[in-house]
Amino acid sequence: MTQTIYFNATVLTVDDTDNVATTVLTDDGTIVSVGAFDEIERRASEGAQRRDLSRRTLIPAFIDPHGHFPDSGYLGRLRADLSAPPIGNCKTLGDVFSRLSDLASKTPEGEWVIGSLFEPSALAENRFPTRLELDRVSTKHPIWVIHFTGHAGVGNSRALAARGVTRDTPDFAGGWIGRDSVTGDLNGMLKGMAAMGELGDSEFQVTFERFREAYVAAAREYFEHGVALAQNAWATEELLAYFLRIDAENSADIECMVLPAGHLEPALSDGRLDLPPQNPAGRIMLGPRKLFGDGSFHIQTACITEPYFKPFNGDPGFRCPPSITREDMAKKIGHLHCAGFQVHIHSNGDATSDILLDALEDVLEADPRNDHRHTLIHAQILREDQLDRMARLGVTASFFPAHLYYWGNFHRDITFGPDRVRNMCPTRWAADRGIRFTIHNDAQVTPTRPLHLMWCAVNRTSATGSVLGPEQALTPREALRAHTIDAAWQVFLERERGSIEPGKRADFAILSRNPLNDPAGLRDIKVEETIVNGKTVYQRERTLT
Repeated sequence: MTQTIYFNATVLTVDDTDNVATTVLTDDGTIVSVGAFDEIERRASEGAQRRDLSRRTLIPAFIDPHGHFPDSGYLGRLRADLSAPPIGNCKTLGDVFSRLSDLASKTPEGEWVIGSLFEPSALAENRFPTRLELDRVSTKHPIWVIHFTGHAGVGNSRALAARGVTRDTPDFAGGWIGRDSVTGDLNGMLKGMAAMGELGDSEFQVTFERFREAYVAAAREYFEHGVALAQNAWATEELLAYFLRIDAENSADIECMVLPAGHLEPALSDGRLDLPPQNPAGRIMLGPRKLFGDGSFHIQTACITEPYFKPFNGDPGFRCPPSITREDMAKKIGHLHCAGFQVHIHSNGDATSDILLDALEDVLEADPRNDHRHTLIHAQILREDQLDRMARLGVTASFFPAHLYYWGNFHRDITFGPDRVRNMCPTRWAADRGIRFTIHNDAQVTPTRPLHLMWCAVNRTSATGSVLGPEQALTPREALRAHTIDAAWQVFLERERGSIEPGKRADFAILSRNPLNDPAGLRDIKVEETIVNGKTVYQRERTLT
């Protein structure tokens, strides 16, 4: 028995009453008691270790509600980092070509050169590179530049040939091939998952050895920022095999919830896929099944009911036509729902959410389940009537408030305009209706920085200081819950983690100060230490292995 007393702290338990304590007793990675020091001291064993937290703040470790672990571990190791300010420092296409050329010079002929996190609207030229420009970088390598959303990319001639796309290839259902408006020649663009094919899969050109290396690097990053449970929200068969293999080898540094692609069922559950057996006591757990409803606002493939403020195609009435139907989604969701699975569905636009809520209503009418927790992912623009339906149907959401900081001005000026942008990421409307929801970074789309994400949800301020819809803001307490206990609840883990209560895992983050007392300074608070299952996995200035 190894007991530890954490004392002289502000303990934000995030329990049902948001109790604040000063002392926590743990035993072999499990929380035994929470309360005042004298009470805890009487309950502890004689040899209990004592940790004086020097009035710092102890919170439950953060839980990632939606992300793509370990994608951030590939940057700088396998892919060129093309991120623009305020995340990175690519400011021109010249910077992009320079980084791709540098990677090409280190890559054997014929192997892929991939650039990630590309964001054209932040560049001086405000556009994607063309196929011919990428050919000038190299014709000896297939080159693939991925938009930061993961919903589009542009390739050189060799990359398009590898994808099997020619001048005569018709557009895909739900995907578009870019062409020169005058000549009709390929310009390199592939937009939408259907068009990208395997180029849109996160494991594209990733070997198991590279996956293992990325896993270690990403785990260190997550621990550094107080995250104890990661998530990969779209696992194909190949990627799922990597996760299960790393778990079988007992080399998974951080626990990760993996969401298998919905189309893998029922073969996955029936054991018909060639996968390593799952380790019930391991660090990889299978979570909800994942489906897609639409694309991205940045490339205007998200489907909305009111036109885009400034449509890229020049059509003032452009809303992006949905590529899904109520009937088809009811069939896909119903197939998984009836098999007992929870479903997470990518849904950015409100027109898409209309279709999905119709489909969910059909499914739940045919097969009622009171506590299904089906989730709309991103839900960037929801109307009040849709939130009323969600509350009635028991549908939850995971919101993406980091968009307000990194791309708030883009959404104000291009996507929605100054009026509609105020209700982007409508967390206050959801909270006022009693809808339990989470907030996420969608890493690697935006970096895994929970305290910064909380700051985004509380302050709703863009990178240039514009405040966008303060009436939708959360309180710091609500934001903390959305990244801890509500994140656990959303994937049915609230009985074992997400709050500091007896019987739960001793997963903690020690913060430099109390996040509830400093709404404007949330992003400046430091994670001093991360404790997972009672063991310190990160201390500021050094990571423990």
